Amino acid sequence: MPELPARFRPPTTPQADPAAIVAGEHYRITVLTSRLFRLEYSPSGHFEDRATQTVVNRRLPVPSFEVLEGERLLEIVTDHAHLRYDRGPFATNGLSIAPRGSVINYGGIWRYGEPAPRSHYGFPVNMGGTARTLDEADGAVPLEDGLMSMRGYAVLDDSASIALTDDGWVAEREPGAIDLYYFGYGADFAGCLADFYRISGPQPLLPRYALGNWWSRYHRYSADEYLMLMDRFAERSVPFSVAVIDMDWHLVDDVPERYGSGWTGYTWNRRLFPDPPAFLAALHRRGMKVTLNVHPADGVRPFEEAYPAVAKALGIDPASDLPVPFDIADPGFLTAYFDLVHHPLEDDGVDFWWIDWQQGGVTSIRGLDPLWMLNHFHFLDAARRGERPLTFSRYAGPGSHRYPVGFSGDTVVSWASLEFQPRFTATASNIGYGWWSHDIGGHMMGRRDDELEARWLQLGAFSPVNRLHSSNSEFGGKEPWRYDAISAGVQEEFLRLRHRLVPYLYTMNERAHREGVPLVTPIYYRKVDVDTVRLLNEFSFGSELVVAPITSPRVASTRLASARGWLPPGVWIDFFTGLAYDGDRIVDFHRGLAEYPVLAQAGAIVPLTGPDDLRADVNPQTLEVRVFAGADGRFVLYEDDGAAGPRSVRTPLAFEWASGRFTVGPAQGASELVPAGRRISVVFVGLERFDAPQGRWDADGRLVVDLGEVSADAGAEVVLGAGLRLAENDVVGRVYRLLEAAQVELVTKERVYDAVRGHDDPAARARAVEVSGADADLVAAVQEIVFARV
Repeated sequence: MPELPARFRPPTTPQADPAAIVAGEHYRITVLTSRLFRLEYSPSGHFEDRATQTVVNRRLPVPSFEVLEGERLLEIVTDHAHLRYDRGPFATNGLSIAPRGSVINYGGIWRYGEPAPRSHYGFPVNMGGTARTLDEADGAVPLEDGLMSMRGYAVLDDSASIALTDDGWVAEREPGAIDLYYFGYGADFAGCLADFYRISGPQPLLPRYALGNWWSRYHRYSADEYLMLMDRFAERSVPFSVAVIDMDWHLVDDVPERYGSGWTGYTWNRRLFPDPPAFLAALHRRGMKVTLNVHPADGVRPFEEAYPAVAKALGIDPASDLPVPFDIADPGFLTAYFDLVHHPLEDDGVDFWWIDWQQGGVTSIRGLDPLWMLNHFHFLDAARRGERPLTFSRYAGPGSHRYPVGFSGDTVVSWASLEFQPRFTATASNIGYGWWSHDIGGHMMGRRDDELEARWLQLGAFSPVNRLHSSNSEFGGKEPWRYDAISAGVQEEFLRLRHRLVPYLYTMNERAHREGVPLVTPIYYRKVDVDTVRLLNEFSFGSELVVAPITSPRVASTRLASARGWLPPGVWIDFFTGLAYDGDRIVDFHRGLAEYPVLAQAGAIVPLTGPDDLRADVNPQTLEVRVFAGADGRFVLYEDDGAAGPRSVRTPLAFEWASGRFTVGPAQGASELVPAGRRISVVFVGLERFDAPQGRWDADGRLVVDLGEVSADAGAEVVLGAGLRLAENDVVGRVYRLLEAAQVELVTKERVYDAVRGHDDPAARARAVEVSGADADLVAAVQEIVFARV
């Protein structure tokens, strides 16, 4: 086998500390943590010490454990688990692990080979992981298992995964050998996930530009048409940071019939793109990175510009007119595939690749998934230029989080698709897959619905990656101006908001890499009593926010749509409306089209760019820091130089509720990476109005303090003084505005309004509203406001 370039040899530490291992002739047990065991059985007595496509690190600190060697049983006892094993072939009656201490425990003893129940009182026992694709999905699809379970444990079977050899290549595993990982974490979902990342590798840092808006459409653009579209977006102050060019960038219809279809291609269509380097440079000047779609399955055929060099490298006479077949399991093909096909296109200006593999899971190496192989080597190859690597491809099993970003596939345009997407995104974190990119707005079929498109884009703004996409239908484009004026305005505003959120998102990106906490996690990560919240379509969005996505149309009477969510204990404040809520309860949120249920806990600090600072690819020139009143808060803003091994700078932001003091601390680290004097404003949300000696109260009742240019090395502070109070909700005013827009009889409006004005006690108000004659939807919307804080 030819030697692979050094870039294809990722660093791994697959051999565990011998002190963590308990072994016999045919078995080996590795105590990785007090709650994580590796369980191997080998008929030949040979054990796997190489990395695999799922597990790349087993060299963890050895936890405290006790080994009890009985005549009949081997027992291993840690602080959290008790393993019993009869030293024979793994069997249900011979190998078990029981939890110690308090865990979710619906029969929480694991026994090898015992079928796990799929449901418990109507709830799925395993909370799910993710799926390879959402192609053609119109609603929910089955999910693979994740690591979180109502039984308090999960088992990951790594027996069939491919091994990674020291020279960077791959190898089959021993047939018949068993290689399992037992995770016994109870309700400590975050701890479970963090330890999964410890053995499978962390989520990589995404480039900053990946967190902005992506424009994508399956459409036969020309270079001029694409650039004119980007300029039209810019004229409307609608920002994009990634340009996705679907398959028509290459020859499709011009492929000679004898070579098959034009689905696979690597040669620019110069009728559409006469000067590819100039086109790519023009997008770069607009602050955008570029990815091209590739379907590699048909290999390299004689009509391709790269064919003569590839054929010669693989020993094929270019004059033979024989195609070079796709064989990702051939090291020679792999090297030529990158060096001779992709690298010249990258030299012209392509930044990363959209690997759109849909052609099965079989290669010449038993058990090797070509999709995983493509993801693995594309990601490693992308790092060769010294930049932070990025791939865009489909999910290929546990461990795929090392190769972000994920492309989920071609969904049907429907409310059912939108309903499933938040759950699908959050649940993927149960297998560590934190960077899904969906076809925001849906890909194909369905029907036009302006409200649906606005709601889907709102979800996109609060998704890991916000990529608008659609099919090649003449009527399927996602340009906001294609929709009615109200929907278009909402879409454009949320596209701007997404770019303004990048300082927060980029900090969460680094947190995901360093701490093993994905940007989006299911809301039940925050609650031990999982049963009460696990079916909610709600998620945490970083450390400061929770989102209850709206996935159904508005009702006619109120003109509001609703979503149900659980608020953790404490006071929570709506990011858009400023309405404050008591937590530790389930709430039905009702919102007009311009609003979305995004809640920040009292004390939360959310950094945004200034309103006009919409570049997602560079550290911002201006900051607007949202501070949510009612409690102390702390946030450390992370920024860096974007390199693969970055130089970074952290800026502490802190709020002391008792003293009313907000501080921007001196930058820590490479402060030269951020503006020496950055303009910063602080927006306090939820304060009771007072005579503020500094700042101004805006139309939404927020106190805005402009700090001017703040020295990165010195920082700044705002002292509002002691005695601050949370503002009381303006119940009467909010109900009035709700009623004013409602499409109901005037007499009904008057009765509801009188009921609210005529009582101060929330319970009395609610009773009066219930008997007012209003329909159930209007009553529910009013009662949300009445009971928000009691």
